[in-house]
Amino acid sequence: MDKRLEKRHKRQVARAKKHVKQSEPDVRTPEQIQAAREASRPDSSRRAGFDAGKSAPSFRGSRPTGTGSAAKADS
Repeated sequence: MDKRLEKRHKRQVARAKKHVKQSEPDVRTPEQIQAAREASRPDSSRRAGFDAGKSAPSFRGSRPTGTGSAAKADS
């Protein structure tokens, strides 16, 4: 039975080797590769601006400035 399993394994390995896809070499120039790397990096200017200051004021903890209570007090 071990011989049978060994033969089966051999066939499976041979079939798997046929289906292996070889990767193609990168034929870009070093300048093209560098430009592609720069283009794929996240935009750091937005990130720095976000940390520098708040884009919107925080409303948590601030008092509402509505006229509802003042109008009722005058009546």
